[in-house]
Amino acid sequence: MILAAKRRQVNRRHDGRPGVPAVQDHQIPESIAQADGHVCGHTLCESCVDLLFLKGSGACPECMVPLRRNNFRVQLFEDPMVEKEVDIRRRILRDYNKREEDFASLAEYNDYLEEIEDIVYNLCNNIEIIETNKRIEAYKRDNREVIQRNKTRVGRDEYALEEMLELEKVQEEARRKELEELENEHKKKKARDKQALIEELMYSGKDAAQIVTEFAEKAEKQREEEKQLPPPKPANEFSTGIKFGQTADPSLLPVPKSEEGPLFVYEPLVPFSEGPTMPPTSEIVSRGYIAHIRAETPQENAGGFTSALACERALQEALQGLYYTATTGVVSAT
Repeated sequence: MILAAKRRQVNRRHDGRPGVPAVQDHQIPESIAQADGHVCGHTLCESCVDLLFLKGSGACPECMVPLRRNNFRVQLFEDPMVEKEVDIRRRILRDYNKREEDFASLAEYNDYLEEIEDIVYNLCNNIEIIETNKRIEAYKRDNREVIQRNKTRVGRDEYALEEMLELEKVQEEARRKELEELENEHKKKKARDKQALIEELMYSGKDAAQIVTEFAEKAEKQREEEKQLPPPKPANEFSTGIKFGQTADPSLLPVPKSEEGPLFVYEPLVPFSEGPTMPPTSEIVSRGYIAHIRAETPQENAGGFTSALACERALQEALQGLYYTATTGVVSAT
């Protein structure tokens, strides 16, 4: 009876083709159909999966690709094609794990990356699936040792990175505890100073204003000394009690800073026109030079163009080279 009820519930969402939902039910978590070595990419609701794959295996109702029920999983991305590409890329990069140092030149490494993108594109768009899978298997056979070595190297890198993160965590925790201790000590000292001030005012024969001034100067001096916090104590073991012994991979260390040269110093440009000095813009306007220049349109003015710019350019071209002679070169103005 339960199976029949499920069948009736699923049939209400089908459009005549068995197992194909007509309207996606957003109340039920979706899953991506995934088979061994190949991702289908079609989505099915949970009820459809329960019905169509009741025996543990079946075919996708859209593309008839053989699927297993235990290969279904919850869809993470809204777009099924994105989900499909992410899954394919993750599977391909498990074997295509070479690094730049494994190649003799940068061009060979770039060709290798292009090959990965071609494989991912073909599998995502169902282009030459059989040939692409054969290509992958041939690569795995020819590079078995390199693949295994790089997997081991990735494991070492991840372990070194985890060790560095754990070291930073231990150092931050030690610093936090030290700051808490300093804060508590500061509060206790402040309470002691307050009590000492009260007792001094009650039992001392000095003037009250003088006592308050002395305590204020003493407190100010102590605050200046407390600004210089002591450096944190270096940690020498993990939270598990294991001593720091393994050094981090050099590839994970910060990039060393290159030697910096002198800072840039701006020097204003000195024009060399071999002629008289150009008058400033204010003088060009005041003397009426721009009267013979076409006035700018509103569109040109909005773009930053003014008639003064055109006048300056014309004067610059007219004055250039007036002091130049073919025999003696540049002569001074008289």
